[in-house]
Amino acid sequence: MKIGVIGAGRIGGTLGEIWSGKGHDVLYGVREGSSAPGKSASIAEGAAHGDVVALAVPWPAAQDAVRAAGDLSGKILIDCTNLGNDASSSGAEKIAGWAPGARVVKSFNQTGFEHLQNPMFEGHRALMLMAGDDAGAKTVVRHLGEDVGLEMVDAGGLSNAGLLESLAQLWIHLAFRGGLGRDFAFALLRR
Repeated sequence: MKIGVIGAGRIGGTLGEIWSGKGHDVLYGVREGSSAPGKSASIAEGAAHGDVVALAVPWPAAQDAVRAAGDLSGKILIDCTNLGNDASSSGAEKIAGWAPGARVVKSFNQTGFEHLQNPMFEGHRALMLMAGDDAGAKTVVRHLGEDVGLEMVDAGGLSNAGLLESLAQLWIHLAFRGGLGRDFAFALLRR
C-alpha cells in the first residue's frame, strides 16, 4: 500500500518505519528543511503519494499541514493528532471540515510512540481505538494498526473522535502528572 505520512516526528516517524518494514511504500511529507527516517518530500507530494495519508503533526500545525497537503478528496486521512482541551468539537471533526471529501479516521493517538514500536504488555496487545464514518476506511486503518501489532477496536462514528482525544489526554495526564510514567497503555479485557 502507498502511504503518505505528514510529519516525521515521534508518532509519524515510528508509524512510517513500521509500515515500511511491513512492505508498505511510505513517503514522508515534511516542511522544507525537516528530516525524516525514510524517503521524504514536500507535504503536498507526501499527501499525493498514496490513497492513505496519516496526519501526525502537533495540533498547532494541523490546519497548515492540511492546507499544504492539497486536495485530499477520496483519500483515507488518518488523524493521529490531539487537539487538547477544546470541548467545542474534536480535532478530527475540524480536520474533516478542512479536508472536504477526505475519509477521516481518528486513531494512533492514544498512547506513546514507544508503544507503537512494542505494543505487547505481558501477553496483551495495547488497545488502539478508531472512529470514523467510512466503514471501508476503518477496515484499512484496522489492518494498518494490526501491522503495528495493536488491538484495533472500532469506537463508532467520527462524532466519537472527541472521546478518543479525551482518552489520549488521560494517558498524557497519567504519564506526566499522575506518576505512572510513559510505560503503560490501555487494554481491552474480555471474558
